[in-house]
Amino acid sequence: MIANEPIFIFIVTGEPSGDALGGALIAALRQRTCGRLRVAGIGGERMREQGLDSLVPLDDLAIMGVAEVLPRAPVILRRVRETVAAIRALRPDAVVTIDSSGFSWRVAHGLRRRGETLPLIHYVAPMVWAWRAGRARRMARWYDHLITLLPFEPPYFERVGLSCSFVGHPVLECGAESGDGGRFRARHGLAADDLLITALPGSRGGEVRRLLPIFGAALQLLEDLVRPFRVVVPTIATVAATVACAVGEWPGNPIIVQQPEEKYDAFAASRAALAASGSVALELALARLPMVVAYRLNPLTEAFLDRVLKVRQVNLINLLLGRPLVCELLGPNCTPERLAASLAQLLGDERVRAAHRQGYDEAVRRLAVEGASPSLRAADQILELVAARRCGISSSTARRSAR
Repeated sequence: MIANEPIFIFIVTGEPSGDALGGALIAALRQRTCGRLRVAGIGGERMREQGLDSLVPLDDLAIMGVAEVLPRAPVILRRVRETVAAIRALRPDAVVTIDSSGFSWRVAHGLRRRGETLPLIHYVAPMVWAWRAGRARRMARWYDHLITLLPFEPPYFERVGLSCSFVGHPVLECGAESGDGGRFRARHGLAADDLLITALPGSRGGEVRRLLPIFGAALQLLEDLVRPFRVVVPTIATVAATVACAVGEWPGNPIIVQQPEEKYDAFAASRAALAASGSVALELALARLPMVVAYRLNPLTEAFLDRVLKVRQVNLINLLLGRPLVCELLGPNCTPERLAASLAQLLGDERVRAAHRQGYDEAVRRLAVEGASPSLRAADQILELVAARRCGISSSTARRSAR
């Protein structure tokens, strides 16, 4: 499908969840091109494992929230300028931006403003169904194609003229359902009947610092509500030091793990999870581990979102199901007392646990697409646009053919 020279893709993400998607995408692109692939761009651990030498540290960009971003704006805008300059100098076959719309869209806008016509593809749709619907029209001005992970997203963008493909969610490829709980217990000296709880305080520096003390206090309260327990805390390298420093005072003699395989083994060994709201909810659902979801932002950001959000549920499981199955304790509701009470119910009530597992199975089925894996389907969309470009097909024609 592609001519003799290697395909050169510039991939940009600004947060760890996008890095995981980027790592899987690079692997899929290598498979589809039989290894005839060059990559450059911005990413983290998972993309580095696939051969990407990130132009800037992911820590500079992994920020969430209006009030949180403002103090970092000069750094972020400088990184935008550097990224645009690098793309123009390197001349890739296509640019793929993954999630992180605050950073990614500025890169796309910067390229178009300078007259660049190379294919621009965005991977992971912004939540226009939840807030700021006008963003769909803005995207259509800059991007040639949008790759979505959720089945209900394409119509929001196709109605404003942006070519769009639903490929399924790459979480289906992560292996979360294949964890070995016995292996985890043997590795860490846990008995078969030891109660284990997974705590996932997030992957961005700001969210981790906000949630760690709340999670720790919740676990302290939980000690009085349930039998003795141990805690496992999966994390990533960029925040591992912060996590290690904080959880030393937690109950449950916490075990810190970083590798995905050990994280999934921990899921299999655990009875419940306390997690920061985000894509990890899909991993937990795939592992069928009952969860409570929590999140805190800067109070200014929370007040802003409270005014503009069009949905009351933000957890992906609840959104896929169209009903509030997973307990979400967000903003002012994210208190140690409420977290502890919700966890205690999830640990002890078998009817609630069974309802969660049934709902998780239903949500996961809604993410699937028959045929190739989500990452391979995404790679195919990207390579089609590159092939069209190399054959001299205009951007508008390529957009229509990719639909």
